[in-house]
Amino acid sequence: MRKSMLVALVVGLGCSVLTRAAAQQTPAPASPVSDQDRAGILTLVGDYARALGLCAAEDYARLFAEPDGYFASGPRGKVAGHDLLVALVRSERHCNDNSERRARNVPSKIDLQASGDRIMGRAELGNNSGHYEDVYVKTARGWQFKSRAYLSPAEEAAGLTAQDFIDIRQLAGNDSGYFEDVWTEAPGGSRFKSAGFVIAPSAEGATGRAKLKDETGYYEDVYVKKAQGWRFQSRRYAPEAAVRAGGGN
Repeated sequence: MRKSMLVALVVGLGCSVLTRAAAQQTPAPASPVSDQDRAGILTLVGDYARALGLCAAEDYARLFAEPDGYFASGPRGKVAGHDLLVALVRSERHCNDNSERRARNVPSKIDLQASGDRIMGRAELGNNSGHYEDVYVKTARGWQFKSRAYLSPAEEAAGLTAQDFIDIRQLAGNDSGYFEDVWTEAPGGSRFKSAGFVIAPSAEGATGRAKLKDETGYYEDVYVKKAQGWRFQSRRYAPEAAVRAGGGN
């Protein structure tokens, strides 16, 4: 079973590399962002901070373009689709304890740049709290997130970017269909933990853990960045029991 998975992942990787290479040959020209578009995006970012902080999960999910708009972070993975975005907010710590409900992760600064039919953004959170790397698209509902990736201070210090995480997810086979979302038991029932594949910075470059679908185990990976891009330093299979006992990376 695992051998067939690896074959499919290698084939998928080859296709993704060719696709990226073709896209890189014709980059979309950057252009200034109009005052009207800037105002719309600032409203979107403000709505995000309120929906997240007030635990308004449905409102939060509606800020992402359908069908494939997503939030991503190292510990949470790539969270796409309305239902998982709702589950993401409902699993946040401040939505499950006595924390004050208020707008959260309000940027101290946002840099925007138009590129083709979308706008790219970097939203600094200030106070050494990391930043978001965003892609915004205009839809029938106005400006929405095509993607929003959070980079922590530790990830910043390691020199990692949202594009690095995208490349690592493609290398690991995140979109292959072989990985399974992770849920954990909580007093109120099952609570979303991560979207199956999570990444962390390391001395070598980065590590990854992928929950295998239909198998009681994980892939545990170490990645290094070469001149040709991200590559596996190692990939090993770990039974779930060993992971729970602390036998992982």
